[in-house]
Amino acid sequence: MLSYQHSYHAGNLADVHKHALMAAMLDYLTRKDKPLSYLETHAGRGLYALDAAEAQKTGEAAQGVERIERMNWFAPDHPYARALKAVRAAHGKRAYPGSPLLAATLLRPIDAIQLCELHPQEFAALRETMKPHGGVFHQKDGLQMALALTPPTPRRGVLLIDPSFEVKSDYDAIPKLIGQVARKWNVGVIALWYPILAPQVPVAPAQAAMARGLRAAFPEALSSEVRFPPAREGHGMIGSGMFIVNPPWGLEGEAQRIERLFRAL
Repeated sequence: MLSYQHSYHAGNLADVHKHALMAAMLDYLTRKDKPLSYLETHAGRGLYALDAAEAQKTGEAAQGVERIERMNWFAPDHPYARALKAVRAAHGKRAYPGSPLLAATLLRPIDAIQLCELHPQEFAALRETMKPHGGVFHQKDGLQMALALTPPTPRRGVLLIDPSFEVKSDYDAIPKLIGQVARKWNVGVIALWYPILAPQVPVAPAQAAMARGLRAAFPEALSSEVRFPPAREGHGMIGSGMFIVNPPWGLEGEAQRIERLFRAL
């Protein structure tokens, strides 16, 4: 359960899909002069180095964010591009933000941040990374904490559920959790990231069934899926999914634009 280390995968194509949509969503939500809450269940360490040994070993960032920047997918004024620029200015040109730091870069002083991370080393790194931005940190299981933390104060806000899916039971547990949170927090934006898996991966049917079940349960939610080649031979992830309950206005159009870009890879 604690073996996953995102340092090996930071900046990959799944991160590009997830973070571009999250940045667009937060950019829209922060245009209103009202505070919001940002909550995350699996925060990781918050900041990654794309020239670290872990990232160099997999080469996923080279095929991900580094490649799409050469292809000019995002204009300089796109919130994802603005967040990357700000993080690099503060932490170096090979720095890459995890979701918490990306969010903090786009949020305002009036907004509240609550982050969960169970892994002891990742949790310590997260607190150090996020120290300049403030927030409340929980070294606890994020799926359990999601119910305890919602509805938050301020009530307007976003919950990102971003597990590694190391535990097969997550595919059954997460739809139930989203249903419970949505009932408690009917105005909340609930965003789930999930991997799309190759057919030979044993849990691929469970992943597909989870996505179908969520679409049936929340027909008005935004479901964005993209496909891409495996990062290396035998790698099981062949795509990325974002399922967003109560998506902000305009996000569907940005999702469709990003999906077209992925189809052209």
